[in-house]
Amino acid sequence: MRLMGLVGASGSGKTTLITALLPLLRQSGLRVSTIKHAHHGFDLDRPGKDSYRHREAGAEEVMLVSGGRWALMSEAPEEDLDLAALTRRMAPVGLLLVEGFKLERIPKLEIHRPALGKPALYPHDPCITAIASDAALETCDRPVLPLSKPEAVAAFIRANAKALA
Repeated sequence: MRLMGLVGASGSGKTTLITALLPLLRQSGLRVSTIKHAHHGFDLDRPGKDSYRHREAGAEEVMLVSGGRWALMSEAPEEDLDLAALTRRMAPVGLLLVEGFKLERIPKLEIHRPALGKPALYPHDPCITAIASDAALETCDRPVLPLSKPEAVAAFIRANAKALA
């Protein structure tokens, strides 16, 4: 499966960029899925709902199903949830966009806004193949894409996404 990671500081615009890229990539004929890393625990259901009660009672997996949509929740406290293992659980598509997972050794695009005052990741990560920014990065040794032009970013991703080994 071809994939491209999108990384950057909190508040840099990773999710905003992904939501702008998805329709552009789909228009070019790609089937696209996403994986998003959440830094904190999350819950898709609420206390009192049947699926929550199933999980609380000890189910290792709970699948929620309704017309045209389903979600599978898995409890995996001892499981190593590395990106390769997670991608094997997903249906095959033409492109998988990975938000977060900044330590993974995959091709990545960094979203960097110097005005946030956070250090750039690319000087220390050879897997970052380009930077999407809202400012000129004079000393950057990689392609710098205009963050305000998702079409340019989408073209770069189509040309540079690589297969996950």
